[in-house]
Parts: sequence; structure tokens; C-alpha cells
Amino acid sequence: MAALSPWHPAALIATWFGSGLLPAAPGTWGSLAALPVGLLVVWAGGPLALLLAAAALLLLGLWASARYEAAAQRKDPGEIVVDEVVGQWLALVPAGLAPLGILLAFCFFRLFDVAKPWPVSWADRALPGAWGIMLDDVFAGLYAALFTYGALWLWGSL
Repeated sequence: MAALSPWHPAALIATWFGSGLLPAAPGTWGSLAALPVGLLVVWAGGPLALLLAAAALLLLGLWASARYEAAAQRKDPGEIVVDEVVGQWLALVPAGLAPLGILLAFCFFRLFDVAKPWPVSWADRALPGAWGIMLDDVFAGLYAALFTYGALWLWGSL
């Protein structure tokens, strides 16, 4: 399969509109690029809307990352960051629009995405193709959401 054009819908989604193509640390760039859209969704519809958007993007991301990975002919290309977007959105669900919550959600997500505690590490290693690409970040996002919620609760910010 030939490489995808950067303008192909699967490439645009997989790289989150090119943020995964930025030099060094594509996962961090993808997480940062997830914030404006995620916060706009929270502002317009609240945390439930963000949760639904993350679920919809998970499905779209499965398609896009499978297409991109096949075209690239590499396992889990680093420039695929739609998985980071889904995970970051999950992490943002308890944060609302509070600056402290947003910062915690970002930091906790990056921590769990890099550290890969179980089942993040299991999904990263054991699941093939698009499922492995997407689900490790879903698990990291769920961990980050729990820790964000807990930290905000402890600090009395909820």
C-alpha cells in the first residue's frame, strides 16, 4: 500500500491534523493539540459531551490508525496521535474548565502514557494493530481521569 497523502482523511485524523508530525515528542504534541478541541466540547456541552466525543473519536481513530499504519508499513508509527487525543479527552472529563484540573489532567495523562502501568502496558504489547494503538491510551486516559478527580477532590476543587 502506498503512503497516504497528509491531506487524506485517515492521515489528518491519525496525526490529529499534523500535530503528530511535529519534531520530537509527538505524543506530547498530540496531547497538547487535543486540549483546545476538548475544552471547546466541555464548554459547549459539558463533561458528558466530551466523554461521548472521546467514544466517537475512538471509533474514528481505529479506522484512521489502521489505514495509516498499513500505508506506513510500520507497527504503531509515532506520528499517529489520535490515540493521545482520545486519552487526553478522557483525562479531561473530571477537570471541567478549571485551569488546575486541565493542568492535572494533562500531566497525569502524559505520566501514565509514558510509564505504562498495567493494563496500559498490556494493551501496548499484546493488542495488534489499531486496537493496540488506541487502547493503551484509553487506559492511560482512564487512569489520568481517576487521578485528576482524586486530586481535585483532595484539594477541595470539585
